[in-house]
Amino acid sequence: MSDNVRPRIDSLGNWKRTHGCGELGADDTAREVLLMGWVNGRRDLGNLIFIDLRDRDGITQVVFDPQVDKESHEKAHVLRNEWVIAVRGVVAPRLKGQENFSLPTGTIELKAQVLKILNRTETPPFQVDGAVDASETLRLKYRYLELRRPQVFKLFHQRHRIASRIREGLNRRGFMEVETPFLTRSTPEGARDYLVPSRVNRSRFYALPQSPQLFKQLLMVAGFDRYYQIVRCFRDEDLRADRQPEFTQVDLEMAFVDEDAVMGVFEDMMTDLFKEILGLSIPSPIPRIEYHDAMDRFGTDRPDTRFEMEMTDVSDIAARSEFRVFKTVCEAGGVIKAIRVKGGAASFSRKNLDELGAVAAEHGAKGLVSIKVGPDNGWQSSVGKFFADEVKSSLNERVGATPEDLVLMVADQPRVANPALGAVRLAVADRLDLIDKDRFAFVWITRFPLVEFDEAENRLMAVHHPFTAPVEADMALLETEPERVSARAYDLVVNGAEIGGGSVRIHTLDLQEKVFHLLGISSDEARDKFGFLLEALKYGAPPHGGMALGFDRLVAIMTGAKSIREVIAFPKTTSATCLLTDAPSEVDRAQLQELGLRLMDE
Repeated sequence: MSDNVRPRIDSLGNWKRTHGCGELGADDTAREVLLMGWVNGRRDLGNLIFIDLRDRDGITQVVFDPQVDKESHEKAHVLRNEWVIAVRGVVAPRLKGQENFSLPTGTIELKAQVLKILNRTETPPFQVDGAVDASETLRLKYRYLELRRPQVFKLFHQRHRIASRIREGLNRRGFMEVETPFLTRSTPEGARDYLVPSRVNRSRFYALPQSPQLFKQLLMVAGFDRYYQIVRCFRDEDLRADRQPEFTQVDLEMAFVDEDAVMGVFEDMMTDLFKEILGLSIPSPIPRIEYHDAMDRFGTDRPDTRFEMEMTDVSDIAARSEFRVFKTVCEAGGVIKAIRVKGGAASFSRKNLDELGAVAAEHGAKGLVSIKVGPDNGWQSSVGKFFADEVKSSLNERVGATPEDLVLMVADQPRVANPALGAVRLAVADRLDLIDKDRFAFVWITRFPLVEFDEAENRLMAVHHPFTAPVEADMALLETEPERVSARAYDLVVNGAEIGGGSVRIHTLDLQEKVFHLLGISSDEARDKFGFLLEALKYGAPPHGGMALGFDRLVAIMTGAKSIREVIAFPKTTSATCLLTDAPSEVDRAQLQELGLRLMDE
């Protein structure tokens, strides 16, 4: 908003600001300007009053001197933090030795000539400037005050830059932004929908979309070829610290492509974003790990690859011991997995090892075996007496253990052993500070299972969603061994967090019906819930694929925020409530009657 014209007051008495509070520098010396903002700090020295004036651009020091203007100096005595003011004055260099080189405006100050108080404020419930001194509950209730903090505003400026850069990049690649409906119909699979009752169509409900999945597939049938949008999505699910009932994702779909084409778009996007926003180069191409390999090596499909300490299968060696627990697990078709903690023997006390055992137990393991390797490659372990020296030597060699190392093992079925030891791996890395917090380690996870058996539902469930295409080579297994079928699906993981996922879609009617049948979705239910998609697949649907990127999580990772709540302007709590507006709230009985609804407790 910079210009060279003299500040003025228009015919209605409205003041026109000329600059932001972070714009002025030495080149503006002697310029007459008009600034507006909030009082960020005040120092009253009697003869001189100093005000730090803040807006979203930054802070400028303002000096009220009675020798410059007596009236404005008198008025400045009453100013308090967070009052909103306008100041007209002349830019002057600060006295030598009084500069503040941590501020872009730290070499100048504004000599006030005219002061106008635009608004007063009550005492804020917490200090806006300086250290955070209030609970999260209080800060969420007065979120608009929290958003005034310069460090908080910077997060949203970065969010804006990231979104703008994504749009620019996709536009350059021939993508077209298309909005899809928020009021749609409820469909099975995935989390619970948020339902919206219809007043016009009594006893019927819209659903807020968990994603634009079906609509973007329809856009491919329509021939749009390359679609994207940065879109709000809604899921009525039990929340955790890093989940929100409404969230933003970068959603795109492409026609006539395979997995490599879709993944290539996102690799280019990440490369560009981290270079432009953070000035960092990320390795390209991004490494790829197949799902089963990731589970076997890291115990998770969201591996943190910033450190090593991969898991090793020692089942065949451990089975040769006399330790009954290991023998029983092997006989039942289970596995014994191990990690080697280099130099870890001296780093973990008995209490520390018990804490790691509790981590394993939280993930279903019945126990955690620990071995401290001695100077002669002997073991300090409660299970050592069950292992012959030859077996000990073989196990040490398999995991690469040497004196002063720590070996940790979990024995169970793979679905328990892998995630349990994977969680222990992360706990060890955290305790030993093995993770480079300044590094961003990307990895693609590919070839997920198409389906998995859900014991609670007592049926097969889609691992991604029911519109994901199976790998061509596994088609023959669909009817005979469906759990062995791999999906043409892929997730993008960075630093142990999944930030996006997608797949090549089913684009033929017969295959889509076959997959619905496999998932226990009857023909009648399929027509009822997905009839419009099935109908569209009859009319020349092209091969297509796409992906959705969790935008809030990406921004949090790129800005170093501790939670996605920090990069959402008005977030909900973990109980899905808005402390600012007290939503959700009760509604008037008349509104319910209009909708044809009645509360069960009435």
